[in-house]
Amino acid sequence: VQLQASGGGSVQAGESLRLSCQASGRTFSRYVMGWYRQPPGKQREWVASITEGSSTNYVDSVKGRFTITRDNDKNMVYLQLNSLKPEDTAVYFCAAAGNLPELLHSPPSWGQGTQVTVSS
Repeated sequence: VQLQASGGGSVQAGESLRLSCQASGRTFSRYVMGWYRQPPGKQREWVASITEGSSTNYVDSVKGRFTITRDNDKNMVYLQLNSLKPEDTAVYFCAAAGNLPELLHSPPSWGQGTQVTVSS
């Protein structure tokens, strides 16, 4: 599956953004989808995931602020980012995998990154 992420930008703390990820292929609904991010000078980290059945999981630092959703009819996955903080500044990547453990440890498919910058 090929992935194309978009929606990043520069915002003030407390504002919101919505990231989008367009996937190619006819079997999108079978994939577990997720978002990762890489802050400046740090390693890439998992942020959120959504299964084929739309069960969601989040890293603790974004719980209650970020929401991951998917639209299987449009082959899209979204990440709504609310109450943004400067520490959310990162390049955000969407990812796809055949199952949740694979998504969490070594997703085989990645989109290009989209930059999110949050200023205080």
